[in-house]
Amino acid sequence: MLHVVHHVDYMAPRPERGSFRFDKYMLVMEELRRSGAPMTEHAPTPCPREWLEAVHDPAYVEEVFAVAVPREKERRIGFPVTAHIRDRVRHTNGGTWLAAQLAFEHGYAANSAAGSHHALADTGAGYCVFNDLAVASNRLLAEGDAKRVLIVDLDVHQGDGTASLTAGREDIFTLSLHAEKNFPVRKARSTLDVGLPDGVDDAGYMEALDKHLPAIIEQFDPDFVFYQAGVDPHLEDKLGRLALTDKGLQARDRYVVRQARSRGLPIASALGGGYGDDPRLVAARHARSMLAMADENGLYLRPGAK
Repeated sequence: MLHVVHHVDYMAPRPERGSFRFDKYMLVMEELRRSGAPMTEHAPTPCPREWLEAVHDPAYVEEVFAVAVPREKERRIGFPVTAHIRDRVRHTNGGTWLAAQLAFEHGYAANSAAGSHHALADTGAGYCVFNDLAVASNRLLAEGDAKRVLIVDLDVHQGDGTASLTAGREDIFTLSLHAEKNFPVRKARSTLDVGLPDGVDDAGYMEALDKHLPAIIEQFDPDFVFYQAGVDPHLEDKLGRLALTDKGLQARDRYVVRQARSRGLPIASALGGGYGDDPRLVAARHARSMLAMADENGLYLRPGAK
């Protein structure tokens, strides 16, 4: 069964400025419901302000809460931060936290939004306002739910915000496997960055992932895994530069869950990037991703399974 976190506020009205499409979040849930796969939906509560301020500059958090984000920061984010957006990002951050709690119980759970890995300490960027991966990781560690958290970021864009916000921490490991020539131009330093050349296909991508992920898990020995499951490495993605197929994306997702669950590690995924002129095609990729991961997780919940 897929345990997926969703909230009506994930679907914010489209802002007056900017090109970001919020409609895919509704369409992802439509695709999941239409699939007929067993699924339980869970609604998150808004992320507490103090959790956000533990990672982000309190002055920036105040700007978002007061709907007073300066225009230059809104340009970096890619859209104006309205009251709807403020409420949305509080729920998406709460959603990643809830997905983590569900993963402890069920092995794997998904947030149907978030993965805002470009948000920095004092500003948002690249369609990201608050960094849910860093916020949820910090909270797991602060509350003693985990001693070491691994963030596996397989979005086509480097997780520069996550890398910056967790830099120097020995209890958080960030792996970013991304298209080297893609956004952001100025990369941050993850614990391990693997920059891929343009046009890498399914086989080349899996070769790179298999080279690094098992060794990281064995050496870092995490208690919990967050997975940025962006579908923008797809060969038809509007903002990607790689060439993964639908089957390649699902093989990637199953592989990440397998590496965690075969070691008894709980894993929670965030939606991450995926862009195209037809939002339903993008939503379908996200939905297939979550269903594949839930199915892989099920292999480790059945009696006698290895």
